[in-house]
Amino acid sequence: QVQLVESGGGSVQAGGSLRLSCAASEYTYSSARMAWFRQAPGKEREAVAYIWPRLGNTAYADSVKGRFSISQDNAKNTVYLQMNSLKPEDTAVYYCAAGLAGGAWFQRASWQYWGQGTQVTVSS
Repeated sequence: QVQLVESGGGSVQAGGSLRLSCAASEYTYSSARMAWFRQAPGKEREAVAYIWPRLGNTAYADSVKGRFSISQDNAKNTVYLQMNSLKPEDTAVYYCAAGLAGGAWFQRASWQYWGQGTQVTVSS
């Protein structure tokens, strides 16, 4: 069974930083691609960043390039999203996703498994 457990959300002022964590089962972590998405109220869920732990490949949405960084800890089967220089428009529920099939990383349909989501609120 694929389980993704997220943590690390919270409230921060603009310009601040937060780090999100997504812990996965060993099988998931060793086999799947993983990503972070976010969904703001009234908006579609959008891709933020992607990593393939087995190869270390990463990719980012243009809106977060240079501010967010996705990384992995193989010993903990955990993927992180370090978010710096946060802006009010980054406010959203952030979801960890895992995928065992192919497809474009930035498309929601490419991801089969989702975490419960963690709220990030950035105030101006």
